[in-house]
Amino acid sequence: MSKFFTNHYPIINLYKKKSAKSEVVTQMIFGESFKVLDKTNKWLKIKIKEDNYKGFIKQKNFKKFTKATHKIDKLKAPFYLKNKKKGYLTFGSKIKVDKKVGNYFSFGKHKIKASYLKSIKFKQKDYFSKIKIFRGVKYKWGGKSYKGIDCSALIQVCLNFNNKYCPRDAKDQVKYFKKNIKLKNIKKNNVIYWKGHVAVALSKNKLIHAYGPMKKTVVMNTNQTIKQIYKTANLKVIGIKQI
Repeated sequence: MSKFFTNHYPIINLYKKKSAKSEVVTQMIFGESFKVLDKTNKWLKIKIKEDNYKGFIKQKNFKKFTKATHKIDKLKAPFYLKNKKKGYLTFGSKIKVDKKVGNYFSFGKHKIKASYLKSIKFKQKDYFSKIKIFRGVKYKWGGKSYKGIDCSALIQVCLNFNNKYCPRDAKDQVKYFKKNIKLKNIKKNNVIYWKGHVAVALSKNKLIHAYGPMKKTVVMNTNQTIKQIYKTANLKVIGIKQI
């Protein structure tokens, strides 16, 4: 795995072009890995290992591939250096634990509460059991963290947490997941797709999505949402999937 590097920064923007003014197409969270496709003085063109997404990141002091042992199962988890808080790791971030000291796990020079972690092999039958921790998180195009998230990332981070592959973008997700459901048969955890948008059913009548017009992740009535998206964006549902 030496050809891969692992991100050891909490959140890194992946840009469409070699410019910080360019569109942020996605983000890498702590513990995700990547392959370098090309490099210049300040920029790396990379492909993310977890979803094959390509883009540009700024050159940093990245480490060789690290195999994670644990993952964050809270919306955001503080981590410390010599008892001083250094920042937060977002849900789904992955770390390689070195040892346990009291109620903390150490990873590299840092430590984090053991109660914030699950084993890297941990997975739930209900892939979306954690999705409501993002309720109220602001909508951010390209985002995939507690600081901001977009609609397709909300799907991806929940599935990735449960060790299930998921494409990054809604247009690719709707093609990747094959089992189709009719609207009249919709139930909890079915995934609803429009062109460029996606939501998860919480029940037959409720859904959750990172919704740009409301600038945050919200729970809404399913039928009202379908009508509203058609009225405001002229978009119809193009697929409902069982994952």
